[in-house]
Amino acid sequence: MAGSTGSTLYPSHRCKTLHLVRHAQGIHNVKGENDHKEYSSPELFDAHLSPLGWEQVSNLRKHVHKCGLAKKIDLVITSPLLRTMQTAVGVFGGESYTDGINVPPLMVENAGNSNHLAISSLNCPPFVAVEQCREHLGVHPCDKRRSISDYRPLFPAIDFSLIESDEDVLWKADVREKNEEVASRGMKFINWLWTREEKEIAIVTHSGFLFHTLSNFGKDCHPTIKEEICKHFANCELRTMVLVDRSMLGLDSSNSNYPGKIPQGLDLPSDVAQEKQPEKSHAN
Repeated sequence: MAGSTGSTLYPSHRCKTLHLVRHAQGIHNVKGENDHKEYSSPELFDAHLSPLGWEQVSNLRKHVHKCGLAKKIDLVITSPLLRTMQTAVGVFGGESYTDGINVPPLMVENAGNSNHLAISSLNCPPFVAVEQCREHLGVHPCDKRRSISDYRPLFPAIDFSLIESDEDVLWKADVREKNEEVASRGMKFINWLWTREEKEIAIVTHSGFLFHTLSNFGKDCHPTIKEEICKHFANCELRTMVLVDRSMLGLDSSNSNYPGKIPQGLDLPSDVAQEKQPEKSHAN
């Protein structure tokens, strides 16, 4: 436990702050809670948020504004499924959208059977949909996405340009992704984050993806901290964590460090200067 009991330091420009969010309650959560077999129901295809889920979104939105988090976030990343995109724009998006605003809304009115007003893209960070942070793939129709062509009119201000295929080519009706495959995909996603310049990133994703990805971390920490990192997320739970680059994946330089010695001058530390002093000669 030598590495788990003390403090350590990392340069801040080799760190990112991640605000991890599991989507709010979806209709599949309600059905599956009563009968796990319901997860296989075609009626739950690309499950949208339940009325209770939207209430959870509203409460988390109030929290991120009250604690000041809403003003800090540089980017919102969302899994491209209805329930995650509804959660993302509901929590981190602008206020209700009104006619006459010449910017596209993040979400149009009643998108995905939401019975919710349109949400503005004004005064909020950019949103981007990323395929790698999707839920456990395969078998369960609730985890299959619609075509990007279907999503774009519903979420006009979300950037879908990073998704290569219009149709969902990842989800297989007869093969469920293995846990280790989800974890591997999660680590590729984490490594991809280092290619982004943003420092504070909100990520709205899924329970299984979060659990299996985060299980890769905390092995060098106290067991209590590892448990805090890896435990399952509740619906619409937010946890803020610091991601540290220990292998030079990120090449950003610090914008706050200052080189010093400007203008040039003598600046040897006193202990080094003492070592460089010539020995005094002793008279006979």
